[in-house]
Amino acid sequence: MASTVPVAATAPAHDRRLVLSGVLFGCGIAGSVIDLFVFHLLLQWHHFYDLSTPTVALVADGLFHGVTWLLTVWGLFMFAAVRRATAIPWGRWAGAVLVGVGFFQLFDGVVHHKILGIHQIRYGVDLFVYDLVWIGSAILMLVVGLVVLWRTPRLAAVAPPDADRRG
Repeated sequence: MASTVPVAATAPAHDRRLVLSGVLFGCGIAGSVIDLFVFHLLLQWHHFYDLSTPTVALVADGLFHGVTWLLTVWGLFMFAAVRRATAIPWGRWAGAVLVGVGFFQLFDGVVHHKILGIHQIRYGVDLFVYDLVWIGSAILMLVVGLVVLWRTPRLAAVAPPDADRRG
């Protein structure tokens, strides 16, 4: 059954979904790959929740890992839905991914590290340089992502990539 909604009417909705998919994917990758794999597992500098026993810390890491992978997969499913509906401006999606990575890292650095104090980047060292790099790089990624989003055109009213085969 053919859709009766004109392609032009759906472009803003597709653009919002494209940006949201990139932000979700970026948040998920920042949490599940950058933070969890690098800082929790590889370097073993901290756990998601360091204010209790090692067992609680590992359980918290597992829950954190599950939630961040859920964000990653959710973002990819949203992306796939938009991709089926229209051509993707890759620069716009990449900007949204940078916004997601920057937002996650900034939220983690400010809320988890400083306000709630549930963990620090590393223990037994002067945190100033670590915090400066963590929060500074988060702000940089967030700003670069926002600039890319601002400078790239929104999704135009274009036919889906396989429209010629739908007949």
